[in-house]
Amino acid sequence: MAATQTIGNSRTAWNGSAVALGLMKLRTFIALFAVLIFFSVAAPNFLSTANLVLMSKHVALNAILAIGMTFVIVTGGIDLSIGSIVGLCGMVAGGLLLYGIDLQIGWTIYFNVVEVILITLAVGVLIGAINGLLITRLNVAPFIATLGTLYMARGIALLSSDGRTFPNLVGKPELGTTGFGILGSGTLLGLPLSIWILVAIGAMASYVARKMPLGRHIFAVGGNERAAALSGIRVRRVKMLVYMFSGFCAATVGLIISSELMASHPATGETFELNAIAAAVLGGTSMSGGRGSVGGTIIGAFVIGVLSDGLVMMGVSSFWQTVIKGLVIVAAVVVDQAQHRLQQRVASLQLARTV
Repeated sequence: MAATQTIGNSRTAWNGSAVALGLMKLRTFIALFAVLIFFSVAAPNFLSTANLVLMSKHVALNAILAIGMTFVIVTGGIDLSIGSIVGLCGMVAGGLLLYGIDLQIGWTIYFNVVEVILITLAVGVLIGAINGLLITRLNVAPFIATLGTLYMARGIALLSSDGRTFPNLVGKPELGTTGFGILGSGTLLGLPLSIWILVAIGAMASYVARKMPLGRHIFAVGGNERAAALSGIRVRRVKMLVYMFSGFCAATVGLIISSELMASHPATGETFELNAIAAAVLGGTSMSGGRGSVGGTIIGAFVIGVLSDGLVMMGVSSFWQTVIKGLVIVAAVVVDQAQHRLQQRVASLQLARTV
């Protein structure tokens, strides 16, 4: 009788823990649903089509950055330089469109819009590669390495124009430099191009994470770097690629913002890295590495976007908005730690049931 009661209690504990674990895994969906319901009631125009499209356009920028950040965090790293890369790449695009490259022999090379975009993306990837080299070859801690490139990229952006804005990036027809504004202000099927760019990058990143060996290697490196190396995974190469991808995502956002504003400012992108980290954490990416998903990160970015947009529409002070977003991020980290402990408990209960 006692043994039967013990088995029954164990089964009840396992069922309760499994249900709680399932709810924790769905916490980002639940959070997004909750804030949507709350602000649709509290702010009358929140669910209007115009507001939802505008909000999605803003969320897309943070989500693109957060996708790159997710891969970095999954490997156990961090990339603090992405906000500065956004600013620098915007200045690179603006400078190339306005002034081209002066060869100092009386000639100046001008580039069309496609070439400017490709060069700017290459600059973002290059800075990502520098981060990767510092971390993998010189064994600099990711926090320190990317903090250094944060300052360097921001400093170069400021030096490029003495702190001034590159305005009026409409280009000149005779030089073939017109059309830059399409990237930030263009639409496809009624939606801004930035949303379609998010869809493309998100689909590509999700495919890599789920279907390609590189994705499995990224999670393996974050789960146990030593074991990954012993199993033949080229850890340095994997880390290099994730930082280069993070730089690519940051350059993309820099291009979109400069195109939308038709101007480049060296201070663009300040604190963007914090929003990207927050979106990744809210989406279930573990700061200790090894866990995370692209879909979860995108939903996390939407939670932050909905929260920001809704609070603005309710007239909440920007100071309180910062406090509330901070509380949400802390809560997300606490829940993530609770989920990790619960996973271990469910695994032990599962093992006890099978013995």
